[in-house]
Amino acid sequence: MAKVKIGVLCPSEIAFRRCLPALKQSLDFEYVGVAVAEAGEWFGEPTPEQVEAEQAKAQKFVDSYGGKIFKGYGELLNDTEVRAVYIPLPPALHFRWAKKALLAGKHVLLEKPFCTSVQDMEDLLKLAAEKHLAVHENYMFVYHSQLDWIKEHMAEIGELRLIRIDFGFPFRGANDFRYNKELGGGALLDCGGYTLKLAGYFLGDSARVTTSQLNMQPEFGVDIGGSATLINAEGLAAQVAFGMDNSYKCSLELWGSKGTLYTNRILTAPVGYEPQVTIKLGNNEQVYTLPADDSFGKSIAYFGECIENEVERAKHYAEIRRQAKLVAEIREKEQAK
Repeated sequence: MAKVKIGVLCPSEIAFRRCLPALKQSLDFEYVGVAVAEAGEWFGEPTPEQVEAEQAKAQKFVDSYGGKIFKGYGELLNDTEVRAVYIPLPPALHFRWAKKALLAGKHVLLEKPFCTSVQDMEDLLKLAAEKHLAVHENYMFVYHSQLDWIKEHMAEIGELRLIRIDFGFPFRGANDFRYNKELGGGALLDCGGYTLKLAGYFLGDSARVTTSQLNMQPEFGVDIGGSATLINAEGLAAQVAFGMDNSYKCSLELWGSKGTLYTNRILTAPVGYEPQVTIKLGNNEQVYTLPADDSFGKSIAYFGECIENEVERAKHYAEIRRQAKLVAEIREKEQAK
């Protein structure tokens, strides 16, 4: 089977650092180029300095990985040879360009969060289903082999009593899109989304938010951090906490009737990193070093599977809905306060 030709909408840092190396190794996809925004394709009119910087980034893509520079997102989407697009734009631009891509008949690999509202999410999924196209929300950590290992060894700590997930990082600077309300910023959609995704992984489809708290940053008009408790139909609870002005933390703790399981790079393990998992039973503590993995590469491979397999495609539609539902439940609780 011929490789699926895929283009990148915007020469972003994550596209260069993670996506392009994975595409280079992919057996399913062929990278063909990167698009730079034309006037009207971004928020407002770019300054000459911004245009020059964007062109320089795109040239770096070409110098390192080949392909071509598309002069505008529209030019890439109109290319009939391109069957799929990767969209690493700020969240507020996801719906607009994913919809255009689907209307152009392209499969869409979309960075998280999928959309900024449930309605936009539903509109995209409906359109994708009508056109028999794959859409994939790139929470790549769920494809890392360490999660499989953890699930296989959970029984060692007895009956699971509580799940605890924390993800936060230091302030990244006022120019970062995460602190810009118009670009879809806020901790809930960013680091908070990671914690909800992992909570849903363990709790399943019956997961619901029972309590939550978002802490606002008036200077930027976005939530800077928060926490929530989720529970499933069996009564198992998960506590999550997240923040964008914190010391770095990225941990999972499973508390069982006989012991605990802990790891500290559950959401962000890079290529080549060997995760460590600690299992403590009474006074006995054992640390396991797990194999390195390429979660981005495996996420792309699953995107390819969704393109070819309608059953997997529908399954991922449901996963996207579950994630959006949990985010919406926290927002609804905040609005009700």
